[in-house]
Amino acid sequence: MVLPRRWVVERTLSWLMRSRRLVRDYETLPVMHEAMVLWSMTMLMSGRLAGRHPRGLSRLAPAR
Repeated sequence: MVLPRRWVVERTLSWLMRSRRLVRDYETLPVMHEAMVLWSMTMLMSGRLAGRHPRGLSRLAPAR
């Protein structure tokens, strides 16, 4: 059964997978993995607050 808001989780996981270090299981301690997830989301949100385009979407923007 498909959950109604499952897309929110899938989208967030895809944002996290943009960070190269989170693609593989490099971290052995759960605390370090949690820190890497926090770092990745901090970088994503600070980029949005600064007004930068997310990676990959700047190519799709219409030419001015």
